Amino acid sequence: MRKLITIMVPAYNEEKVIEEFYSRIKDVTKNITSYNFEILFVNDGSSDQTLTIIKKLRDIDQRISYVDLSRNFGKEVAMLAGFDYSKGDAVVIIDADLQDPPELISEMIYYWEQGYNDVYAKRSDRQGETWLKKWSSKTFYKVLKKTTSIPIQEDTGDFRLLDRRCVNALRQLRETQRYTKGLFSWLGFKKKEISFSRDPRAAGETKWNYTKLINLAIEGVTSFTTYPLKISSYFGVLISMGAFIYMFIVIFKTLVFGESVSGYPSLMSVILFLGGIQLLSLGVIGEYLGRIFNESKKRPVYLVQEYNEKRI
Repeated sequence: MRKLITIMVPAYNEEKVIEEFYSRIKDVTKNITSYNFEILFVNDGSSDQTLTIIKKLRDIDQRISYVDLSRNFGKEVAMLAGFDYSKGDAVVIIDADLQDPPELISEMIYYWEQGYNDVYAKRSDRQGETWLKKWSSKTFYKVLKKTTSIPIQEDTGDFRLLDRRCVNALRQLRETQRYTKGLFSWLGFKKKEISFSRDPRAAGETKWNYTKLINLAIEGVTSFTTYPLKISSYFGVLISMGAFIYMFIVIFKTLVFGESVSGYPSLMSVILFLGGIQLLSLGVIGEYLGRIFNESKKRPVYLVQEYNEKRI
């Protein structure tokens, strides 16, 4: 009996590219005759005709399944829904925008057959991205790698093949504040890297603006390291030591030399500096505390409106 491979596709407002994506996927799977395929679209609350097009494609090709989330939960959560509803012995995660070439799937399957549990694609270059986005991405990964205890894969996205063992492990991680790229690294298991040149989007516009990217970066840092809290502690110790030393110098000069204590501008500068450090530290603590609050509510990570014409 042939094994089943699920191609999982998170989609949000991708009406301009869905049909072209399906055409590319159909050509790829047609040439891989030793496996059966499930093409699972996860509609992440699209407001355009994405879901309608997916349903029309399903009428043509019964290998297509879809999960329609009740609203836009974000790609990280959409991927968890895809893991939950996938049926394959392995799951390939790929975006619908065709920046990740579907033609690499056959190579991923080859290494999976060699015993690798996680075959991930690393970008050798990033066409269509601004220098600011490339620089900020490189800086983020550099910081995260230095501050966390787990090996972080640099310049890799979600495009990868995961063995069922990895998928089942990811399904156990039900945290609502998700940074899936870090979770892939956290899992461990046997990994294999393949390189590719990333293409520009085939159509439409990216859904990742800088605000969302910054929020994702904060998720990554707060999910996998407490280093920002340590920095706040180090600042507190250093500033306290400096304040005590300065206090003893002022007392000594006043008692020994009789100098008067003056310097209103310098006093205000010190007060404002300390106030800024305190507010920064409170902000860092607040980020961690907010995540504890969200996790403590125990809400479902996502809700499904429809799965293959069935209301949930």
